[in-house]
Amino acid sequence: MDTKTIDIANIILMIVSCVAAYLLPFELFLFSYAVLGPLHYLTEISWLHKRDYFATGKMDYLVFIPLCVLLTLMVVTNTQGEEAARWSTNLIFICLVAALGMVVLESWFYKLILVLGAFIGGYIISSAHGVQLAFGMYLPTLVHVFLFTGLFIIYGALKNKSVLGLLSVLVFVGCGVSFFVYHPTISWYQVHPYAQRSITGIRFDGLVASFAHLLNMDHGTFKSFEDFVFHSVPGQSVMRFIAFAYTYHYLNWFSKTSVIKWHKVPARYLVIVGILWVISVGLYAYDYMLGLEVLFLLSMLHVFMEFPLNYRSIIGIGEELGLKVKLPKPAMAQPATAAPVKNRKAK
Repeated sequence: MDTKTIDIANIILMIVSCVAAYLLPFELFLFSYAVLGPLHYLTEISWLHKRDYFATGKMDYLVFIPLCVLLTLMVVTNTQGEEAARWSTNLIFICLVAALGMVVLESWFYKLILVLGAFIGGYIISSAHGVQLAFGMYLPTLVHVFLFTGLFIIYGALKNKSVLGLLSVLVFVGCGVSFFVYHPTISWYQVHPYAQRSITGIRFDGLVASFAHLLNMDHGTFKSFEDFVFHSVPGQSVMRFIAFAYTYHYLNWFSKTSVIKWHKVPARYLVIVGILWVISVGLYAYDYMLGLEVLFLLSMLHVFMEFPLNYRSIIGIGEELGLKVKLPKPAMAQPATAAPVKNRKAK
């Protein structure tokens, strides 16, 4: 597909995701997270690996793996308490800072110094509740699926000088904002008990409540925490936003297959991806919390390993707007340029 067709397709996908989020917010999120999510993780990590994660060193990405394993162990073992929250926040902060070093630095020594500095600095600031929310809760969720997706759309529109691309940016933002200004009463809709149990089990009810509080939407009298999250206007508005952000984040990735060509891999790899995807969906169908725990490592790895690309997108937006930034080139191999062939007279 050409750029124009992709932009049109993405505008349609935004509108479809938005309408679906209005009608079935909790159920749409659970479906997208369990069905579209694992396929996105598997295909994006493979695509990033082929491009050395857009880092300046081919082995830079290895720093993410032990940090993500530690974070996963804390989540799976349900480690709680102030110190646990502090360490989980610090691990994510270290990954974010390390990714910046992978983009702006070439020397492994300076990258190591930056990581050590992030380790110390992150531990100092991670005791603050606001820092824990920003890095521990919002960065790997809403920032990843909404803000970073929006930046990708903006960068693509500017780079391609596409009017439809810029229109898609407005539609994307408009859909996100609409959930907080338009609150339709859908008389037939009741949150399914399975959806309530699953949202609570994976602790996304905390994200709903926290984001509503951040937006000052939680004032008023509610029967209970459950009543606020699942049955109140603020709770459903926030969940609609979350469902839209996650659903379109995944659909945006698949809509650009012809451009980024993540499917251009050996057939045996696609078979392996297909098998792993079916197993993943099966785990979620059997027990949603079990699916989350088994796939948490893969989910967080795809968030961390995308950080260098996020930085390059932000820098790319600046360059398209006229800001000249000199950065080291990523380690991925550049296409070879054929040497010019001189014309020779036939003997």
